[in-house]
Amino acid sequence: MIFEKGKLEGVYLITPEQIRDNRGFFARSFCQNELKEIGIEFECRQCNYSYNEKKGTLRGMHYQREPYYEAKIVTCISGSVFDVIIDIRKESDTYLKWQGFYLSPNEYKSLYIPRGFAHGFVTLEDSACLFYQMSEFYHKGYEAGIRYDDPAVSIEWPQMEPFIISIKDKAFDYL
Repeated sequence: MIFEKGKLEGVYLITPEQIRDNRGFFARSFCQNELKEIGIEFECRQCNYSYNEKKGTLRGMHYQREPYYEAKIVTCISGSVFDVIIDIRKESDTYLKWQGFYLSPNEYKSLYIPRGFAHGFVTLEDSACLFYQMSEFYHKGYEAGIRYDDPAVSIEWPQMEPFIISIKDKAFDYL
């Protein structure tokens, strides 16, 4: 696996190394040992899908409050998305900074998001689906979020209107 550091501390874009032959390729998409070699302790406790029927669907910016902060490995398995993370670790040098990544199944890349980040995405195609590996179980009552359009963060979303956004995501407070 090839690990490319993101601009924000602890974030990695993961590309599987492909073993190719005349049939196609074989690649490892997850390896706890390889993550550990670069300093990431990740125990997968839950896996989720997020299927999104329409282009322009925006979900985010979500996280779980302490003590249930969660690390995630996110992979786009159909369609394509612009995936965004915000560092919400108050002690971090990159506190309230964001970074975006284009994810699609064509590149087979995954995004490792450490604990202490809010996460969201907008779909760039119809029928976009993300697969999540989570380090923490879902804890009802600890879910939280940041407005996707909060001026304190100023995420530069791809230009597409109108976004399809849930009432819940629209109701998140500004920082």
